[in-house]
Amino acid sequence: MRRPNSYILITIVITLYLHTSCSSGESAGSRPNLPAVPPETIAAADNLFAERADLAKLREAKALLMRARRENAKSYDVEWRLARYNYFLGRHTEDEKEREDAFEAGRLAGRAALQMEPGKPDGHFWYGANLGEQASGSPLTTGLKSMDDIRSKMNKVIELKPDYELASAYDVLAQLELGSQMLGGKPETAVEYLEKAIAIEKNNGDVRIHMAEALLALKKQGEAKKHLEYVLQMKPHAEYLPEYEQQVATVKKMLESKF
Repeated sequence: MRRPNSYILITIVITLYLHTSCSSGESAGSRPNLPAVPPETIAAADNLFAERADLAKLREAKALLMRARRENAKSYDVEWRLARYNYFLGRHTEDEKEREDAFEAGRLAGRAALQMEPGKPDGHFWYGANLGEQASGSPLTTGLKSMDDIRSKMNKVIELKPDYELASAYDVLAQLELGSQMLGGKPETAVEYLEKAIAIEKNNGDVRIHMAEALLALKKQGEAKKHLEYVLQMKPHAEYLPEYEQQVATVKKMLESKF
């Protein structure tokens, strides 16, 4: 005779628990709706990123989007930009801890973006780009485990938008070949990827530099030099001027040291 009363008691306890949980807002599905990220916040971050040659501006852009992430609904536009901003910060900071943290934060933001919008290239590309930098920093650990993942993401970018970031997905694939020659990577294959990139976008300085590296590995000094000299005379895209200045400096060092 006591069993039915036990069931009633259990039912009451469960009901009260569920009601309390929902009222407290602890359930992710019951959180109040957050506002969308204001367009002016995205525009302000983009303007700061345009001045990324000053790393203080880049850090400010990142902080602005981090605040938007906390205060607003989760946004694809915020996540892929955070992946991009962190990538550039990691590439250019001289602080090793900041570099490591930036690439990891960029990888996670890129992953969030590609999960939110798998049919768009941004998340795939910046996830792979940040992971690629982590792989370069730890070739025997992260590098070995990550090559297939990076390759698949760049192939997805090519499938979705082959000219994304000046056809840089092909460049990343080429760098995988150049960086893994001891594991079977081939400079010849790198050249093939880079030729595809140049066919889409002639004025990508990084592609030209990596083409020169691949040709040098194949003992084709004359062809390599032509690509380096091309960088010095090409007209860079206005939105990539900070990168172009660094490319010019790299080219001059290569011309002095290898020819």
